[in-house]
Amino acid sequence: MISMEMMGAILHIYFPDKLSLHQIAKRTGLSRNTIRKWVRATEATQPAYQRCAAFNKLSPFHDALKQALKADFRAKYSRRSAKALFE
Repeated sequence: MISMEMMGAILHIYFPDKLSLHQIAKRTGLSRNTIRKWVRATEATQPAYQRCAAFNKLSPFHDALKQALKADFRAKYSRRSAKALFE
């Protein structure tokens, strides 16, 4: 997947400098098809995978567990274990 920095560099090279897709491909090492796709894109957003929020067994206790973990300031080796939090 192409990063936003690389996309910005491509757009910066293409629009102000007016270099061809072939020249940009040589400079960046990306394919001309990829460069063409990002130049023609109307909206400059990076596609991202979005996972649906899934309900699991701990969902009802999520807030309480989060608060318990934040409140425990002991050393790492002496903190409460998952078993102790479960009880």
